[in-house]
Amino acid sequence: MKIILFILSISLLISCSPPKKSDQISNENSDLVSESDNIHHDKITEEYREDFQMIIDSVGLIGSVLIFDPQSKIYYSNDFKRCSTGFIPASTFKIPNSIIALETGVAKDDSTVFKWDGKKKFLPQWEKDLILKDAFQFSCVPCYQQIAREIGTVKMKDYLKKFDYGNMIVDSSNIDTFWLTGESKISQMQQIDFLKKLYNLELPISVRTSEIMKRIMIIDENDLYKLSGKTGWAVSGENNLGWFVGYIETKKGIFYFATNVEPAIGFNMDEFAGIRKDITLKAFRKIETI
Repeated sequence: MKIILFILSISLLISCSPPKKSDQISNENSDLVSESDNIHHDKITEEYREDFQMIIDSVGLIGSVLIFDPQSKIYYSNDFKRCSTGFIPASTFKIPNSIIALETGVAKDDSTVFKWDGKKKFLPQWEKDLILKDAFQFSCVPCYQQIAREIGTVKMKDYLKKFDYGNMIVDSSNIDTFWLTGESKISQMQQIDFLKKLYNLELPISVRTSEIMKRIMIIDENDLYKLSGKTGWAVSGENNLGWFVGYIETKKGIFYFATNVEPAIGFNMDEFAGIRKDITLKAFRKIETI
């Protein structure tokens, strides 16, 4: 009987003893695997930026700046609700319009010439023959209306569907105005989704077209960054809407942006053309990317 009790006591001591070092290492490795899984499956997050709102307020505007950092998978903005709201694309549509022109052969390359018809235009820069690159940089509305008419309704709608580019309302009656007036809409989030696909060669277009677009979209290049994009300005009655969309390449990586603003009461409209770029760059400095 004493022998049996002794054996039982030994068994209990063994079963209650601390885990072996090898068991501890195994458990720690399990925790490391879980942490590693989390690292490799990071979710995209949204970070509200009060300082973006302060930038916009300080210059007398209403609206939002949206920046996406693919390195950290973070969206930054002062108003995510507005960033998901659709607005008329205005001249930011010159990006997909140029792409479709190149893909369909309406423009052979960025040196394709668009003839001036000799008539007075809204801007003096438009009153001359322009190659595609300059038409893009000068935001020549008549040039791109000609491009849209030559592309035609069927091809335009087909490409926009392939691009998943917002919600464009296109038919034969508005083929050369649908991005300027009417019900066509795209949000800041959708603008960035489109730009990401363009930059990463994920659009159903040729590499050659992508390279041409990246070339004509360059706005500024210096020791700190290379800025590429397109502005847009829509006017409906007394209402003005301004866009600035694109991406910026720095030593820290690539960052996408879509700025969408309108003037508050009392705003000096002489400053509206340049202010969209200014506030966007200020926002980038706030998140220390440039």
